[in-house]
Formats: sequence, C-alpha cells, structure tokens
Amino acid sequence: MDSRLGDATLLLAVAERDMGAFRTLYERHAGWLAIRLARRCNDRDLVADAVQDTFVAVWQRPQGFRGDGDIAAWLWGIAIRRLVSRLRTRRSVATVFENAGAAPAAEDQVLLSVEYGDIGQALARLSPEMRAVIQAVVLDGLSAKEAAHLLHLPVSSVKTRLYRAKAHLRAALAEGSS
Repeated sequence: MDSRLGDATLLLAVAERDMGAFRTLYERHAGWLAIRLARRCNDRDLVADAVQDTFVAVWQRPQGFRGDGDIAAWLWGIAIRRLVSRLRTRRSVATVFENAGAAPAAEDQVLLSVEYGDIGQALARLSPEMRAVIQAVVLDGLSAKEAAHLLHLPVSSVKTRLYRAKAHLRAALAEGSS
C-alpha cells in the first residue's frame, strides 16, 4: 500500500478488508499512540494491549469513524478508552487485594513519590474520571471542547470535573506541605 495515501483513503481501504492499508495505518499511528498512552500509564504491557485493542477495533469497525474531525483524533479516542478500560479492570483487581489486607507495595509508593513527588501522589488519589480530564486538559493541553470530544462527555462535565480535580489537587498539596 502506498504510504503517501491519506488516512481517510486508508480507512476506506480497511473497510474493504485491505490488509496493506491496515498495516500502513498501523505503522503510521501505533508509535505515537503508544508514546501518548505511556504518559498515562507506565505499564508497557497495558499500553501495548491498549494499542492492539485500538487497531482490532479499527479492523472490526472502520465505519465507526463518522468523518467529523481527524482520524488521528478518532484513533486517540479509541486508544484512551481502551487504556482506561484496562486500568479499571486492573484497579478492581487491586481493590480486591487491598480489601484482603495487603497494603500497596512500599517500592511502588517510593517510586511514585520519586518520579512525581507530591503532585504524583495527589494525582493518584483522584478518581479515574477526574484524572482523565486533568491529563487531557493539563498534560496534553487540550481545550475543554477537545477533551469533551475525546472523552465523550459534555463540555460542562469536563469543566466541572476539571474544577473539582484542581480543588482536590490544591487541597492535597496544601495538606502535604503542612
């Protein structure tokens, strides 16, 4: 498949079950998706699974792209939802172990504080929904409207979650400095 073809042309070919077009689309987007997902999760296996799940979804349902916006943004939306879904599954497994009396590993807590300091610990206390909004708006620099599109939320919900997340972060950081 000609690598100079645009994403829209490639996606149309994928809908016709063109494996070459699919490979080209994958090669064009998998790398940057993995890098952006890795900013949100340091588990390489989860990131790799989310990228793979993204392209499985594209292969299964390329007509899911409605033509409004950029295909790269559409792929990012799929990828971040796949990662969040996997993180939720992993979190519920962790919750079972925490409820069984096992505390989080000391090494994990030390690495988190070394890597991110107080802000990392404060971010870890946010709900996944608030953390996703903070990451989209603050870390990725998206507007509230772009984050709403990415996260499939109303803009008002993004703004509310962002406001609440910032309040939680301020309180957590103030508490930590006392």
